[in-house]
Amino acid sequence: MEAKKLDTIDDLSRCAEERVELINGEIVKRPMARSDHALIQSGISDEVAVLKRKDGPGGWWIMPEISVKYSETQCPSHDLAGWRRERVPRRPSGIMAVLPDWVCEITSPGHERKDMFHHFMLLQRTGVPYYWIISPEDKTLIAYRLVDTTYQVSFSVEYDVATVPEKVRIPPFEALEMDLAYIFGKE
Repeated sequence: MEAKKLDTIDDLSRCAEERVELINGEIVKRPMARSDHALIQSGISDEVAVLKRKDGPGGWWIMPEISVKYSETQCPSHDLAGWRRERVPRRPSGIMAVLPDWVCEITSPGHERKDMFHHFMLLQRTGVPYYWIISPEDKTLIAYRLVDTTYQVSFSVEYDVATVPEKVRIPPFEALEMDLAYIFGKE
């Protein structure tokens, strides 16, 4: 029996298809974009936009749909990822090879395992300080903080307009009051 050849970052860069990523040495297609997913992604982007501005509290590079190289066989494309400017002072370009300070994944039906287990374990193992997982279907947000070498829940919410405060502070962005109603697309 022959050993399976793992795809690498070089194979990924030669791939002609769009919306692919490298997971466990395999080039896989990303799920089709959906409106709930896109609204949450843009809502979070809007809420943290002030952190990217020079005239605001600043200090972050935050990018949607960014590929991050963790190893030769691991290069996922994150829904959102951020780097503190103190660690990455110049504007990034291309595939990121620097470990993010924050990653946010928004689950897609049929792909939850990738976000909730694969990415969780990869980011924990490589030392990404903060990881958020958001489920549009369940209206949940779970924020993890790396403590030593293990993720611990630092914030969690199941959004319900009747019982949840609309403005919250979520690590690593405690300086901001984030509007959950806006993030989850409530009018």
